[in-house]
Amino acid sequence: MRGKNLVRCGAVALGLAGAAAAEEDSAFRQMARDGLADKIRGGWAGQMAGVSHAAPTEFEAQGEIIEGEYEKDGIENAIEQDDLYVEMTFAAVMDSVGLDATCEQYGAAFKESKYRLWHANAGARRLLNLGVPAPLSGHPAYNIHADDIDFQIEADFIGLMCPGLPQESNRFCDRVGHVMNYGDGVYGGMFVCGMYAAAYFESDVRAVVEAGLACIPAESQYAQIIGDVLEWSGNEPDDWRNVWHKIEAKWNKDDPCPDGALQPFNIDAKLNGAYIAMGLLYGQGDWEKTLEVSTRCGQDSDCNASSAAGVLGTMLGYRNLPAATRAAINNIADEKFDFTEYSFNEIVASTERRAHQLIERAGGVVGEKTVSVPVQPPQAAALEQCNFGVPVAVVPISDSAWTWKGGWTVRKQATSATEAQCEASLSFKGTGIALVGKLEGAGGQAEVHLDGVKAERIADAYAPPDTTDNDLWHVHGLPDGEHTVRLVTTGQKQPQSGGTRITLQKAVIYQAK
Repeated sequence: MRGKNLVRCGAVALGLAGAAAAEEDSAFRQMARDGLADKIRGGWAGQMAGVSHAAPTEFEAQGEIIEGEYEKDGIENAIEQDDLYVEMTFAAVMDSVGLDATCEQYGAAFKESKYRLWHANAGARRLLNLGVPAPLSGHPAYNIHADDIDFQIEADFIGLMCPGLPQESNRFCDRVGHVMNYGDGVYGGMFVCGMYAAAYFESDVRAVVEAGLACIPAESQYAQIIGDVLEWSGNEPDDWRNVWHKIEAKWNKDDPCPDGALQPFNIDAKLNGAYIAMGLLYGQGDWEKTLEVSTRCGQDSDCNASSAAGVLGTMLGYRNLPAATRAAINNIADEKFDFTEYSFNEIVASTERRAHQLIERAGGVVGEKTVSVPVQPPQAAALEQCNFGVPVAVVPISDSAWTWKGGWTVRKQATSATEAQCEASLSFKGTGIALVGKLEGAGGQAEVHLDGVKAERIADAYAPPDTTDNDLWHVHGLPDGEHTVRLVTTGQKQPQSGGTRITLQKAVIYQAK
């Protein structure tokens, strides 16, 4: 049964769907120009409402459902949420450089950002500051967080500017997403943006999720988990909790992120993307139910609720959102988001301008009262997968398997050295290893020797301010068997670093699937 809020949008969403059906043999679909603007406004409002609704629950539930009452924040909290201001960095590049901006140009802007970052975003900004250019800054050879959720939570603006144009949204996702992600990490953004693109002309949430799925390669793990959600929710339309448990049993394991390795914490893009789909499919167009399900699924709950509500807000349009939501957003509509030059009203206007440009570029027409959008079926992106392998062991620095030489100092479950020729060695069995440590403004450099051969890539512990990363050095794709890694400090550093400290905390050992 559809939610009352979706039914209430009647003349707008269902009328558009009827028009689309009547023109299914036509090369174009028509939409009122002010209707397009209203849907863009609804999408941005949905992001704000979703992230605020679930902000207090972010990672409070790891591998479990949030049951009972949970705390919610007011929409004014959205002004300071990274789910919104990070994506506006890339929107600003489009507004200043143009729609033909390159991956390298998006990377250059991201390199200079000043907000606090974690995971794939932090890894990318650190690498960019170390001289690794985009798109290598998101490649798994350099960024161990490449499958994490980061691009998925900052891709919404692309989908919103691509009404009915999923091929265009994939092109932009390819350029922006590879700044910090790769493979499933990029497909997360493509999936979300494909849903936004469909949401402009579609009133059925299942069709919207299927449209997002059609944007990514069927062989990818991301596509497989969304396929499971679609199948299982179709078989059990009234029991989202049972479907959640099936997802948990099959997919919430083997997270390669060093923070999630053998832990309940999971910031993987595809798992959290499944929770977005769950919110939409089981919300069935009802505003509150969509927010509730996407939040109760847990893990990165505020990001998931933000994208789910953003897609639904686009389907419904701003005029059909709950009155309380509209009133709360109207109260802050001219307030700048943190670290940006955009207010809600300004980012909506910016998105609408870009949407008009893209419609015309695709061969459509933007008139005074209507827009004519060419019919553009989704096309799946080419397949790429990270293949980090499965984490099989975590070896803390206190483990006797480590051997140490030189002036290492124990510092709160970590061991540090600032002088040259301090060595740490570890023998392991597997196909990959990540050396995990504290990366900081006073970080130094070290050589890494693998099986007696000096690696081309050094370990560099420098991180710019507000960049929280722990990927000191990693390698995957080794022959299965016994290996030895030896780290040797050099006493050298980046020119911008304030010191030569190398800090080790643990190693994560991986095995090919």
